[in-house]
Amino acid sequence: MPLKRSRYPSCSVQQGTDLPSLSPRVKRELSATDARETQTMRECAMTVGHEKKGDSAQEAAVYRAAQMLLSARYVTALTGAGISVESGIPPFRGPGGLWTRYGEPPMDGYQRFLQDPKKAWQERLSPQGPSKEMWQTLSTAAPNPGHAAFVELEKMGILRCLITQNVDNLHRRAGSKNLIEIHGNYTLIRCIACHSRFPAAAVPRRSLPPHCPKCDGILKSDTVSFGEPIPPDVLERCFSETQQCDCMIVAGTSATVYPAASFPLAVREKGGTLLEVNLYESDITPLCTISLRGSSGQVLQQLVQAVKELRQ
Repeated sequence: MPLKRSRYPSCSVQQGTDLPSLSPRVKRELSATDARETQTMRECAMTVGHEKKGDSAQEAAVYRAAQMLLSARYVTALTGAGISVESGIPPFRGPGGLWTRYGEPPMDGYQRFLQDPKKAWQERLSPQGPSKEMWQTLSTAAPNPGHAAFVELEKMGILRCLITQNVDNLHRRAGSKNLIEIHGNYTLIRCIACHSRFPAAAVPRRSLPPHCPKCDGILKSDTVSFGEPIPPDVLERCFSETQQCDCMIVAGTSATVYPAASFPLAVREKGGTLLEVNLYESDITPLCTISLRGSSGQVLQQLVQAVKELRQ
């Protein structure tokens, strides 16, 4: 598979592969003083979500993270499937994942759509197997305390933008305003020509595939299919926010799927800080300034409370 060139020169990787080799600048940053400071912070964070190992260590880690957010100029967040799992939405991979049970979908989904968009729409309107299960789950899922914590951080003026890899609409339902859904939103329909988006319920289905009322282009689900490029308007917003960011919260994701994985790397490369919130250590952990272990709902609510107390 050919390498996909990122906008950031040091982040050219294959789709779905592990993190690329770090540039000399990041290697220098993670050595000497910075590496020792990162390790100290990570040791303080090890017990987050495990009260029996010491509430004082948990509190110290969360307060360090809160101080880091308050001292930052422009905080953004990147979220993934881990935060959705806490709302009852199963992951795609791993134990109990949809693809684990049903098998992975074809990697040329977008090309198949282009070849026969009418058939793709018929399958959307009469879903079967994993598609049917996912639709049923999405329709009943509700935002959890992790989603609510991001909304509160945004209202407090701490969080400037949230980039999510999730298509479940939960961040939007929770109340996030400056939100970028890099893989789309399952409740929306998008024109593949002009990229206009419409609520699914507002799209006429008298003939399939439906066409865009603005440019007459073909409409498809806003969710990004395998083999489909990220819509350029979305990707440009992600790049713009990342360029401004000097502190990124990485929550519920191992940050290995590109292009989203390039965003925390870009922040780190220009000297910014990364705050990881995840149940387990991940591929992004070695780059993170602070790593907090625990459910996103629990840890992010603790973080919000710490920010409030430090502001008093």
